[in-house]
Amino acid sequence: MAPTANPAAPVRTHEGVPPLRAGQGHSFLLRKLHSLSGIIPVGAFLVEHFVSNAFATRGPGAYAKQVELLSSFPFVFYLELFGIWLPILYHALYGFYIWFRGESNVTDYPWAGNWMFSAQRWTGGIAFFYIVWHTWHLRFSGVHILTHPDAAFGKVQLEFQHAWAIAFYALGIFCASWHFAYGLWLFAAKWGMTTGDAARRRFGYFCFATGLLFMTVGALTMRSFLKTPLQPIGPENGIHDSYDGTAVPAYRSR
Repeated sequence: MAPTANPAAPVRTHEGVPPLRAGQGHSFLLRKLHSLSGIIPVGAFLVEHFVSNAFATRGPGAYAKQVELLSSFPFVFYLELFGIWLPILYHALYGFYIWFRGESNVTDYPWAGNWMFSAQRWTGGIAFFYIVWHTWHLRFSGVHILTHPDAAFGKVQLEFQHAWAIAFYALGIFCASWHFAYGLWLFAAKWGMTTGDAARRRFGYFCFATGLLFMTVGALTMRSFLKTPLQPIGPENGIHDSYDGTAVPAYRSR
C-alpha cells in the first residue's frame, strides 16, 4: 500500500487584479468604467484634439479660428472638467493601479499578449505625463489661449524651440496613438463586440490602421508648426494670417 503523501504547503502567489466577473465587489464595475472611459469620453476627445490641431496645416489663422471656436462653447470650463480632465484622471489612475497590481512576465513568457500588455501600460503612462506637461504649458501658464486664440499658434511654436520638447511631442503622439488604437481593440474584445479569433484579427487590422493614421496626422501637424515662420504672441505685435492673407492683431477683442 502506497504511503499517503503529506499535503503540500500552500503556494504564495501574487494576488494580481481580480478577473472581470460580476458580483465580486466593486472591481468589475471599476474595470468596466475604466475600459469605457478610454473610449468615451477620453478616446472621443483624443479624436477631436487631433482633428482640431490638424487645422495648423492650414496656417496660423485657421488654427486660431479653431481655438476660438472651441473656446466659444458655453460652460467650457465645466465641459472640460467633467468631460475631459476628470475622466482622463480616473482612467490614468486606475490604469496605474492595474499596472501596479498586475505582474509583468514578458521575460519568462515572451508571448505576444504579454508584450502587448506591457506596451499598453508603458504607452499609457508616458502619454499621461505628456498630457500633464502639455496641458500645463498651453492652458495654465503664460498667455491664456482661450482668451487670446491668435496667440495659440505661436505659443505651440515656442515649445518647439527646444529639441527635447520636439522629441517629447513625437513620443507623446506615438504613445497616445498606440494606446488608443490597442485600447480600442481591447474594448471591443472585452465588451463582446468581436467574438472569435477571425473577428478579432480583422478588427486588429482596423485598429492598427487607426493608430498609423493618428501618428501620420500628428507628424504632419508637428511639421506645420516647425516649418511656419515663428509667430509673435505679444499684444503689441501682429500675426500674419496665412489662412486669409491678412494681418490681424495678436489678441482679438472679445
